[in-house]
Amino acid sequence: MKGLKTLRVRFSLWTAGLLLAGLVIFGLFVYANMSYSLSAAVDETLRVVTVQLLAEVEVRRGELISIEHSIDDPQYEDLREQGLSILVWNQSGDLVQRYGPYSDLPPPRVDTGVSNNVGEFSTVTDPTTKDQIRIFDSQIIADNEIVGTLQVAQNLNNVRRVLDRLSIALLIGGPLVVMMAGVGGYFLAARALAPVDKITSTARQISAHDLSARLSLPETEDEVGRLAATFDSMLTRLDDAFRRERQFTADASHELRTPLAAMQTIIASTLTRRRDVTEYEQALSDLGQEAEHMTLLTQGLLQLARQDSALQPAKLERIDLAILLKDVLASLAPLAEDRGLRLVDRLPDDGLIMMGDRDGLIRLFVNLIENAIKYTTKGTIEISALPPTNTHESMAITVSDTGVGIAPEHLPHIFDRFYRIDKSRSTNGTGLGLAIAKTIARAHGGDIAVQSQVGEGTTFTVQLSTRGKTG
Repeated sequence: MKGLKTLRVRFSLWTAGLLLAGLVIFGLFVYANMSYSLSAAVDETLRVVTVQLLAEVEVRRGELISIEHSIDDPQYEDLREQGLSILVWNQSGDLVQRYGPYSDLPPPRVDTGVSNNVGEFSTVTDPTTKDQIRIFDSQIIADNEIVGTLQVAQNLNNVRRVLDRLSIALLIGGPLVVMMAGVGGYFLAARALAPVDKITSTARQISAHDLSARLSLPETEDEVGRLAATFDSMLTRLDDAFRRERQFTADASHELRTPLAAMQTIIASTLTRRRDVTEYEQALSDLGQEAEHMTLLTQGLLQLARQDSALQPAKLERIDLAILLKDVLASLAPLAEDRGLRLVDRLPDDGLIMMGDRDGLIRLFVNLIENAIKYTTKGTIEISALPPTNTHESMAITVSDTGVGIAPEHLPHIFDRFYRIDKSRSTNGTGLGLAIAKTIARAHGGDIAVQSQVGEGTTFTVQLSTRGKTG
């Protein structure tokens, strides 16, 4: 029973069933049409013979005598083989003449009192031979008077034989065609669904530890081909996602292990002997720095996890980005002044209206501007923006500095999580700021691009959708 649940078997059964239903309807139509055509041919033959015989009726003084035996002519040989029989009745109902094997025909059914030479057909069964007999009754009219009735009859054996052969052909040929269609449908379905079987076997081989399996089927434009291509594309995306997650987990473990190891070292070193107050204060200060580093790291990880779990910002509100950016610049101005830097505002007063997550956008631009302040020793940091030409376009915001710049080999990786240009970690940071910024930009239907020259400065360009979401 399990095999009956497969698609190929069900497809085969449906194909055979539909074809069988079609053949039954077609067979009934052919049988009915053939039966009607053969019966009509017999009736036409009886009518023609009757007309010919009526022309040979002999009548004397209004009395019916007989019909000449022209029926023995060769032209009637085929009809004689079909049991052609003729009965002539006079007006009084007496049988005047009889010819052929079927002599016990029922009396004429035509009305002998009304002149009507149309005639009437009937079908009876011969009690002796059990043959079906087709009879045509027609009036014999002489000098505009009815003088008798002519009956012409023949059996329907030939018609029955033809219909029987047709029935046999339909009953044998139909099931054979259905069987062939079912078998052919099964193999066609098997051939068409072969990629699906491969998808199934490939899916069984896949685990979270190995997503490298691919179908690699030839490209086709049919549904199965598109399914296979989509499946391979899905596996590629999953493989990339799992690789990123594994790398993220490894990097996070490494980053968290570093401050924890430092804290354990400080504590162990401090506890080796009794120390004075200054040394204890220094140890606590060092522990505080490491704890702060861990706090920043865990906050960054939490932010990334939240952004990865949603395709768009959780809260959307109408935001004047010009006001938001001016507030960010004002909050970071003291930090820039401490380093002898100047923040340059080239923002328009209005026109930067969008739908977005206010907290996320603040974090995005704080990360970019703080990063610019950190790596700029002198000069300016400039933030500028241009309003979109219409409400359906994105807006571009640039953050430019005159800092140390980024070497070309680092540019492709600066948005990677935990990536640091300064491998010595002489500067504070978690390596997550730019990754978080890019994630927030993408959650708002945009992205971040970077251009940099070593010793000349760096420019980050943020594209944001005015609708504040992807799509």
